Amino acid sequence: MFVRRSLIPLALALFAARCSDRIGLRQPLATAPHFVRWAGGATPQFSLGGRPGQVATTALLGSPSSGLRAALSGALSLSLQRDTATFWAVRGQQRSVQINYLSVTGDTSAPFLLLAIADPVYAPAQGSLAWGDSVLVTVAIDPYTIKVSLLPTGLLFGDSAQLQMSYAGAGGDLNGDGVVDSTDAYIESHLLGLWYRETADSAWAPIPATQSLSAKAFSSALPHFSEYAVSW
Repeated sequence: MFVRRSLIPLALALFAARCSDRIGLRQPLATAPHFVRWAGGATPQFSLGGRPGQVATTALLGSPSSGLRAALSGALSLSLQRDTATFWAVRGQQRSVQINYLSVTGDTSAPFLLLAIADPVYAPAQGSLAWGDSVLVTVAIDPYTIKVSLLPTGLLFGDSAQLQMSYAGAGGDLNGDGVVDSTDAYIESHLLGLWYRETADSAWAPIPATQSLSAKAFSSALPHFSEYAVSW
């Protein structure tokens, strides 16, 4: 009788554990945020160019009906391959890239992204960066949603890098239902934000960012590189 009674607490504990496991299995997995899509669902094209005296390559890709134009300031070289732009960031030197998008009216001066870097201190594949050391930076733009990957992932900064991303390329349709209405206005003023994730296996999370309703953009100070998206 004593043995049977002593087994009762163990049986209850095992039953509770099984119930807990079952409840845990029923809990929904964390979902991704609602990503803001480019207007019209068109695949953007890119053109890259530098200021006079800079070495740069220029190319056009994608649909001629829409596009992005990028100009790099303060960089020694700039290259383009499909939907990515690359340039060298140097510790102790201000380097920045500005990417403009081609609006539905044909205006190429509408800003999409501005990235400024002056103090990269650690690169995953290189280790600590001394004063004057350089690291190759890649900006990869998603062709369907207003999302970018800044590489190398995990690049650390002493003084934060400055990122500004505009969502004006969505054309006002922030929920992707094909209609610009009061729902989109509510999303913009109450729900929209700048989100990030470390890797493809990581969960998305919002980051502190300043919103400009007039510029339809978010600005944030980045301590490191990862993937960023305008979403809600």
